[in-house]
Amino acid sequence: MSASYESAVQNLLALGHELTSNRKFDLAHMRRLAEALGNPQRRLPSVLIAGTNGKGSTAATLASIVQTAGYRTGLYTSPHLLRVNERIQINQEQISDAEFGVIYERIETVAQELVERGDLPWHPSFFEMLTAMAFEYFASSGVELAVLEVGLGGRLDATNIVDPCISVITDIDFDHQKFLGDTLPEIAHEKAGILRTKGTVVLLPQHPLVNETLGKEIIDRDAHAISAVKHMPSMTPGVVDSELTSTHPGRNQFPLAVMGEEIKVDFPLAGRHQLRNLALAITAAEQLNHCGFRISPHHIEQGIRMTRWPARFQVMPRTGEFPEIVLDVAHNPSGAWALRSALSTFYEDRPLTFIFGSMRDKAIGEIADILFPLAERVIATQAENPRAASPEEIAELGTHTQTEILQVKSVQAALERARALAGSQGLIVITGSIYIVGEALGILTHGPVWQSV
Repeated sequence: MSASYESAVQNLLALGHELTSNRKFDLAHMRRLAEALGNPQRRLPSVLIAGTNGKGSTAATLASIVQTAGYRTGLYTSPHLLRVNERIQINQEQISDAEFGVIYERIETVAQELVERGDLPWHPSFFEMLTAMAFEYFASSGVELAVLEVGLGGRLDATNIVDPCISVITDIDFDHQKFLGDTLPEIAHEKAGILRTKGTVVLLPQHPLVNETLGKEIIDRDAHAISAVKHMPSMTPGVVDSELTSTHPGRNQFPLAVMGEEIKVDFPLAGRHQLRNLALAITAAEQLNHCGFRISPHHIEQGIRMTRWPARFQVMPRTGEFPEIVLDVAHNPSGAWALRSALSTFYEDRPLTFIFGSMRDKAIGEIADILFPLAERVIATQAENPRAASPEEIAELGTHTQTEILQVKSVQAALERARALAGSQGLIVITGSIYIVGEALGILTHGPVWQSV
């Protein structure tokens, strides 16, 4: 690890987290920073993806399809599991430590000058800096399409200074109400901020209140709405199980008609909820043919198969040290329902031991209602993050579920306790905050990793 990279990461971490800041989100500041950099985002054709759940999976799948079609493809996502480099990728390769350090210094120098001249009232935030770094890195590296995941909301998110050729809106639900509003229409309004006048938006039907809000926003902008329903397998009870030819908990496999041809979907992201994200990615890829790209059914089939997006119902097989493990980022109620459905489908008769941790601002009690009754026991733990709820807080909020809740201070200790309690035939489910899942994945694959934001 180079000194410049180490310094860049530490300086970024020192900026703190947007969700703990009292600053108001303001795109004018992001535009000012981008302008001082020569507006690298204007040299990037892009797809912008907003939503509450599934936007990362959709982005990763679409980027894989576009890469398979032969285009140099940038992918910008958040947050990260193990290292901040994960957020900025080209053709599924993370930005290197050396490049990260160089790009950071370039952006930091410009940011400092803007603050010193009074052109910015304060230093750009962590997310604004990383977004500017992604734009600069993609533009300077000859990226032909950037697939960008919105960080928070949409209307005022730092990514929303691009002019996307396609906007995508994934499933919308309650999350970050402090910033986005307390009702589904308010939240949907913020997500719809990524729409462009006369632009194209890909979406699926969802909650009636969300549909109504998005419909109004689409009409107001004279936007072209494309439904991804045609790329969904039938969800009629009994039919979907006959169409989904795989019973493997790690993949979704079924035939699908795409652009007049039948392809064989072999999607490494499991669970029925992922079918919605997949349909959105396929439909967006199809629409890219109207933006100057050449994407064929073959590219879509191959790109789906090559998608990489860890910790979304990721199954780690049994080893000599651990029983079978499932890692899934279910950090809000709708994510918890999706995880519950997948566990019921693939592991109905297995004894489950949960390792669970959450950020304090999440709906912990509601998530506990959904997930904890499935488990023989829950091991409540805490990520190395100032926003994390303590094991005691989680236990108090989940006590009404009547499930045994053990309190363990660290992820490492939680893994050791789970291994001892689950037994060789049990299943360990690691879920909740992405930081809990990320720490666990790091320990299981590389040893302890404590870098977090």
